[in-house]
Amino acid sequence: MKSDRREFLKKGAAGLAAASAGVSLGIGQERTTDATIADYEHQMPRDMTLLNLRLDDGYGLGVKLQRGILDVSAAAQMYDLPAPADMDDLLQNAKGGLLANVVAAAGSGPDGLFLDEENITHAPLVTRPEKIIMMGFNYGLHANELAVELPPAPTLFNKFNNTLNSHRGTIKLPTEAANNFDYEVELVMYFGRTCHQVSEENALDYIAGYSTGNDFTARDLQNVTSQFMIGKTPDGFAPLGPYFVTSDLVPDPNNLRLETRVNGEQRQDSNTNDMLFNCRQLIAFASSVITFKPGDIFFTGTPSGVIAGMPPEQQQWLKAGDQIACSLEGLGELRFDLV
Repeated sequence: MKSDRREFLKKGAAGLAAASAGVSLGIGQERTTDATIADYEHQMPRDMTLLNLRLDDGYGLGVKLQRGILDVSAAAQMYDLPAPADMDDLLQNAKGGLLANVVAAAGSGPDGLFLDEENITHAPLVTRPEKIIMMGFNYGLHANELAVELPPAPTLFNKFNNTLNSHRGTIKLPTEAANNFDYEVELVMYFGRTCHQVSEENALDYIAGYSTGNDFTARDLQNVTSQFMIGKTPDGFAPLGPYFVTSDLVPDPNNLRLETRVNGEQRQDSNTNDMLFNCRQLIAFASSVITFKPGDIFFTGTPSGVIAGMPPEQQQWLKAGDQIACSLEGLGELRFDLV
């Protein structure tokens, strides 16, 4: 089955690209090349674990180091260096090189540049992406538990910026409209370059980093019609964090353990190597029809163990007061509360 889907992706991506271009392309051919990537590689953030901070006057960027969380804005001001203002500025304006300069300059700087991680206030890792793309039914056991046929091609949908939420954030449940609230831990990819009609081989070269995310869902709203949108897009329904880990520190995004715990009880436990469509395939397929911009994000699907997949008599939907923790290997544990 996986080989059939892989062949579909190759043919589908090439065919869609040819149709949009008005020319004939063979399988595996590209309308654009990856030749210019190296020219900008130094501006992608590298070898860093980053945080987006909520500050009194907006957002700021933090770098997790042995001495604590480097306050990038404070360090840039002290050393009179240009620096990205926040994560969106870093990704959308290709300021990885500028950030590296600030981190190097601050390495032996005063303790006042470093914050205690327990005392910081997290912001969503990005706050103004152009696109938030979601993937549904990307793990076979998850599709089976929901009694859904395995998809022949990636099942894509979207969220909006109003859903973006943070580590240690809260979700105010819209109980006037829904009752069946559910968790979905997911690996999230962050684009660092404009990405259009790229090959599977080169797909990960466009990813700046990864994080833990949760595609929080109101199942009763999701299932009102055949369209998922209304059950996926209430305010705060896309927590991200705690860390943005640069892609060079994640050798294989399709070999990461991912878990969810509700009030300390484990609910999901799987590995991204069980994806039906791996990260490279998702990027190649979606970019055949969508141009991704730096700062856009891509949720890659959730494994089995969701409440919706349990027998009806065992379904205890999430409620105010519940505490959710979800993690991906090497990317940190994302925690948020329901109110």
